[in-house]
Amino acid sequence: MDVFVARQPIFNRHRRVFAYELLFRDGLCNSFPGVDGDMATSSLLSSSFLTVGIEQIASGHKAFINFTEGLLIRGVPAMFPSRSVVVEILEDVGPTEEVIAACQNLVNKGYMLVLDDFVYTRNYIPLMELAKIIKVDFRQTSVDQMMVMVEFSKKYHFKLLAEKIETHEEYARASSMGFVYFQGYFFSKPEVLKNKEISSSQMIAMQLIMEVNRTEFEVKTIENLIKQDVSISYKLIKHLNSAYYSRLQPISSIRQAIAFLGEQGTRMFVSLIATSKLSENKPDELIRVSCIRARFLELLGKELNQDQGTFFLLGLFSLLDAMLDTSMESLMKQLPVSAEVSQALVNKTGPLFPYLQVIQLYEAGRWNDLDATMDLLHLEGTKIVDFYLDAVRWSGYFAG
Repeated sequence: MDVFVARQPIFNRHRRVFAYELLFRDGLCNSFPGVDGDMATSSLLSSSFLTVGIEQIASGHKAFINFTEGLLIRGVPAMFPSRSVVVEILEDVGPTEEVIAACQNLVNKGYMLVLDDFVYTRNYIPLMELAKIIKVDFRQTSVDQMMVMVEFSKKYHFKLLAEKIETHEEYARASSMGFVYFQGYFFSKPEVLKNKEISSSQMIAMQLIMEVNRTEFEVKTIENLIKQDVSISYKLIKHLNSAYYSRLQPISSIRQAIAFLGEQGTRMFVSLIATSKLSENKPDELIRVSCIRARFLELLGKELNQDQGTFFLLGLFSLLDAMLDTSMESLMKQLPVSAEVSQALVNKTGPLFPYLQVIQLYEAGRWNDLDATMDLLHLEGTKIVDFYLDAVRWSGYFAG
């Protein structure tokens, strides 16, 4: 049985990743006849942490994990290390004596508690006193209610996390109100779509992407282009000598690196590093997600005997508009990408777009929609879980 686990970033005020919330596939209790949902979830968590490894899926950050009332009372969170796990208490967990005692026990053992989708009532004060973070749905909670929570945060010494932050304006407003942490996809959307000039360094990176993706591939030309950029040269050599490749003999020259990667590998790598330069002054998570999408789709393309380079660029360029705060339509006119890639990124249509949807739905933990899309593409039996975990690990070498 595949264990589906995705992650959603939680940012601090500096737009750096503070933690990841782990999203497990729901409805798995249907696969455990005669076993209740809590036991199924417990089995799922145990399997996931033992086989996947929390350090890998959370990239060394803390992992927020939802726990039901039954799991809390049975002490299941204590199965996992307090240095890695943040215990997130679901909104439907009542503040019973058993729950409060279980939470107090976890706090005594050094666990951080988070209250999810919190709505204040007096009987929740004992849990508020134990919680380090309280999550508030920024779109469903009134300004007055949020300001009340800000005052409570001072009294009970917890920090506020704004959920469902989808725009930069919402992020700025939540920050000004006193929220400390932020969850949502605001980081992956353009801040400005008009009158935005691309900097000279970004233009150089764009030119490099254009050159390396032309039909005619000249090794000497590409070698010279890479040598002109110290950071790209350094990252190329460093990556190929990393533990990911487990090479016995180190690579010591650009020509040797190009020979090892081959034409398609060089195109993908240089596109990746140049794209990462475009995201300077943006949240690190932006290039990290782009790397994950690129690697995931490359592996999927290989599985389906499709053009891996095309699939790779589809994922890599999927957040290019957010990196440059420019419309995707304008960017695609400047890059030598195929009509199918452009159609998928600009119009969200065409034969390639459903494959991009697969990784987007996986990231968001929208499992039912993911199942429907996979059925449409006849991807039953495809190892997308393995692809995702490989992509998360692979991305660490570029955006770690």
